[in-house]
Amino acid sequence: MKFILRNVFACTALIGFSLGFAHAQDFTSSYLALGFTPGSPGFSSFSVDSLGGGALNKNVILDPKLPATGYRLEKEAKNKFEYFAKLPDGSESTIWQAEVSDKQIVLKSNFIPGVNAPPFLLQMKHDSFATLLGTLQPGVLRTNVPCILHLPGMGTFRITSSARDAALDYDARRRGGGFVMVDFPAATESQKSVGYVLDVVEIHPDLPGVSTNPLYEAYRRDFLNLIQFNPRLRTLANNSGSDSCGFCFYEYSELGLQAPPLASGLTVLDLVRVSVERILNSGLTYGQVGYGKTQDYPDAVRWRSRYDSLDLAPSVLIASCQYIEGKGDMTWAAANFDRLAAMGSKMLASDTSGNGLIKYPVSGNSGSYATGNRPSNWWDTVGFGYEDAYANALAYRACLLLSEVATKLNKGAQAEQFSAAAQKIKAAYYPTFYNPQTGVLAGWKSADGKLHDYWFTFVNGMAISFGLVEDKKANAIMDALLHKMDEVGYTHFELGLPGNLIPIRKEDYLPGDKRWGTPTLDDGSDGFQIYENGGATACHTYWTIHALYKLKRTSDARRIFYPMLKSFAAGSFQARDPNGMSHDWTDWQGNGHGYEGFLTDEYLALLAVKDDIEAGP
Repeated sequence: MKFILRNVFACTALIGFSLGFAHAQDFTSSYLALGFTPGSPGFSSFSVDSLGGGALNKNVILDPKLPATGYRLEKEAKNKFEYFAKLPDGSESTIWQAEVSDKQIVLKSNFIPGVNAPPFLLQMKHDSFATLLGTLQPGVLRTNVPCILHLPGMGTFRITSSARDAALDYDARRRGGGFVMVDFPAATESQKSVGYVLDVVEIHPDLPGVSTNPLYEAYRRDFLNLIQFNPRLRTLANNSGSDSCGFCFYEYSELGLQAPPLASGLTVLDLVRVSVERILNSGLTYGQVGYGKTQDYPDAVRWRSRYDSLDLAPSVLIASCQYIEGKGDMTWAAANFDRLAAMGSKMLASDTSGNGLIKYPVSGNSGSYATGNRPSNWWDTVGFGYEDAYANALAYRACLLLSEVATKLNKGAQAEQFSAAAQKIKAAYYPTFYNPQTGVLAGWKSADGKLHDYWFTFVNGMAISFGLVEDKKANAIMDALLHKMDEVGYTHFELGLPGNLIPIRKEDYLPGDKRWGTPTLDDGSDGFQIYENGGATACHTYWTIHALYKLKRTSDARRIFYPMLKSFAAGSFQARDPNGMSHDWTDWQGNGHGYEGFLTDEYLALLAVKDDIEAGP
């Protein structure tokens, strides 16, 4: 892949800037706080509050003191700024103009013969987790306009241009200095004038009362937090500088089905399609054998397993089918159905026992991960294997959706194949995973016939959400789960939910160190509450909350969800402790044990706002 190169000026002295501005602001409103760099076209400070509440204390700019490039900045009025270029005859001419109003930034560039004008720079710290959402041009890191610039916890811009074929340079890395770069190319001889308009917007479904209830503030500002696009991988990813995980694609399509259009000709589902096509065209994501560092993307974390994760195929299939459903794109469906059906058939072929449940090649027996493989699903330090309740819930959903697509394409035999497969999974699911000793569904059943049950909140929530458990049994499961939550003393719902409510034994956890929740004691107690060994997170809480709303247990759902909404609004899940550990995972006292700093999976929970509104007062 050919990359467009731009200078990114890392500055190690900028650690404290995330808490406030270190450069004078040249313009402020209740929506914007901006500074312009003297001597070089670009922003020296940049903050936005899409809700207009004046929450503008975070400057996302990587380096507010860019080296001077010979362009003089002049403030024409309180909201008008111009950069002048010196011409050979000693005179000056405007090369860039910026005009700012309450909720809008307008950048204009004029071509001057003999002047090689620089782009207007917006170079942000990686930990801003800014992302540019749009369609990339082939082979280069350039995003077509219109597009969306989203800054989690802050706000959103819709970027448009009157110029033909307008595009922005976009790059991001979490290492190598760490940056998110969105640069605005200057006018050229062939395009003598170019303008860019950045409008502050809210992008979320227009649900009844959502704009008037303060409880839903995070929904209005952060609905798009789940959607981060990595330009080097050219797919949706954990964040703009992090890995793309195919086993997360179904989360993006879940949101995409509800999301309004981003801009003219651009939807979230368009970005889902682009991401799915990477895998359909033999590209790799984390969760697939062979994924690792490349020349284009040297920051990749290698997938350390001999097998693809068991949840990858169902996730890609769900995302593909939901794209087809949401866009009504039967042309794409017809062109890609054979590949989707082949992926579905291969997934079902993993059922080596014939009971209908898909299976991971690693046994899942206690101690089976000492050999170096990874567990079977998203929860990649917990010993899920063989018959995996999480992956099979996704496989059930994938088969139902694939059958619906086959029916629309008049492919009767395949519609019946995947419908029958879904029913076979459902028939086996509850009898296989239900643990009568606890009254809830276990996480996995290993090849030796043992149930591995650690009171997994997300497994039970997802199974109920997808309709794998009928309501009477589902209510009994939720009774048991909530009772256990009270019994173990978990009440800090502002932190999210633990994935499991009791310690995972050493024999059922991936070998490693305590940093990742790996215990040294056999009972797992010394690793408990750290990372995936019972750590609190907003990741996958949506399924538990959604299941409670689905069962009409509104007060139970709100007991969990309302404190989380307040934490989302406060940006608590993006915080870091002084030791650098982030709050995408915490212990039950709120101490950070995460590493990404921003993990998109957490923000799927915002979809439960729709459930809450539909539940009524």
